[in-house]
Amino acid sequence: MSKQISSPSLNALTAILVNNLIDNASALRLDVTRLDNGCRIIDAGINAPGGLESGRLITEICMGGLGTAKLRASTNFLNWSWYIDVHSTNPVLSCLGSQYAGWDLSHGEGKNAFNALGSGPARAIGSNEKLYDELGYRDSGDYAYLVIESDKIPPEEVVNKIAVACDISVSSLTLIMTPTSSLAGSIQVVGRVLETALHKAHALNFPLENIVDGAGSAPICPPSNDFLTAMSRTNDAILFAGQIQLFVEASDDDARDLASKLPSSSSDDYGRPFGEIFKDVGYDFYKIDPMLFSPAQVAVSSLSTGHTFHAGKIDLDLLNKSFN
Repeated sequence: MSKQISSPSLNALTAILVNNLIDNASALRLDVTRLDNGCRIIDAGINAPGGLESGRLITEICMGGLGTAKLRASTNFLNWSWYIDVHSTNPVLSCLGSQYAGWDLSHGEGKNAFNALGSGPARAIGSNEKLYDELGYRDSGDYAYLVIESDKIPPEEVVNKIAVACDISVSSLTLIMTPTSSLAGSIQVVGRVLETALHKAHALNFPLENIVDGAGSAPICPPSNDFLTAMSRTNDAILFAGQIQLFVEASDDDARDLASKLPSSSSDDYGRPFGEIFKDVGYDFYKIDPMLFSPAQVAVSSLSTGHTFHAGKIDLDLLNKSFN
């Protein structure tokens, strides 16, 4: 696979964030270990408790060092008043080039199968996603960092596959484990509120080069030991109460059209907690309308005209139904 090198290096920017996570592992209630093959594992929720702050930091790692994540309290949502706010001045590269969970790491079959998705800057080195051809971006480096949403450590075959794809030694690979049912895992998923908007804009064929800046926020959901419930709540935080603003180089007509199509409520599958929808389609993601995965309320500001267009809505009834 040819690799087109482009600046900035997502993995280089992320290195300082990962080192901070390691240096403060004890305070953040994380476990840092090495597998027999030398791969470094940062456990943020499998055997280590982790927490909200580790989830916030891992969100910034997922964003490739090009984004910020902050926790904030508000009275707007009554029962659910804590938010995670995210922002990136390079949202396309940060959200799609790094944060998007696009690397399929499945291995094996049956009870011993490992199925997970990888996100973070290592994708920009080793993943064969066609998305990078569209972005015109490839990273390179001696170290790589990947966040994996799973409640178990990947098998050696998967770890070796990642290292080979990134053209680095296994000892130069760092995997950060964030189960969806953990506090850190739930935070880093809800912290994808801006990424879902970028991904949907891409699916709607809006020119990515015209997206200049962006920010978003969503309420922190209560975790659950049940995977399906935890997954539903993290998705519903975005679908029912996520808010984003994009700044784009576009005409009023194009900005208005993007705004009208971005909200989750534009999907025919909207209206029930995600877990109910997922169960009804036989737990097959591909049977769910992909246009559902987006924020509840959006604002799109045209830098060409100075006009802003709003669409979507916050639905507290559905949020309470999901979170309770």
